[in-house]
Amino acid sequence: MKTLLDLENWNRATHFQFFKQMEEPFFGVTIEIDCTKAYQTAKARNTSFFIYYLHQTLVAVNAIENFRYRISDDAVFVYDSIDGSATISRKDGTFGFSLIEYNPDFAVFEQIATTEIERIQNTAGLFTRAFEEDNVIHFSAIPWLDFTSISHARSYTFPDSCPKISFGKMTISENGKKTMPMSIHVHHGLMDGFHVGQMVDYFQEQMNK
Repeated sequence: MKTLLDLENWNRATHFQFFKQMEEPFFGVTIEIDCTKAYQTAKARNTSFFIYYLHQTLVAVNAIENFRYRISDDAVFVYDSIDGSATISRKDGTFGFSLIEYNPDFAVFEQIATTEIERIQNTAGLFTRAFEEDNVIHFSAIPWLDFTSISHARSYTFPDSCPKISFGKMTISENGKKTMPMSIHVHHGLMDGFHVGQMVDYFQEQMNK
């Protein structure tokens, strides 16, 4: 479900009008995430660390309203729920785009994610299903690289307003602390650094539980 945002009474209406005219309205940041406790939790539950932190990402994304905003023509809609469209790798070195429905209950989400990952790994090609709505984040994991910045391939003529979140290689310090880079690219017409900061703080809190 989605609701039309009242632009006339939105305190960011002028920001939206300004940034949506730009050829490149997205901005991005890369930060370091402490994943020590989250990794321990995932292993204690005998679950995939990837699925675990994907779920925590979606928990945080759904908690911050601006991350649920999407642009359609000149209107902004607020979705009730945001799902994950993660790139899923295959043994042959290719990957496919998935659609993993969000559920706040991790046990339910884990089953949904596992089923979709297995489906992608047993099919070929980039697009293996239809994407009828844009209530997703574009999610990717790049576990081979401890990156400090990242850019994304995208068409400037395609009306895209979905956040793009990427994670890099997990590294372990001498004292055992585990960290990994997290990159977030968002449409500046829909949010500012303030909202990204809110999401990152919420996400780190989830990872520390």
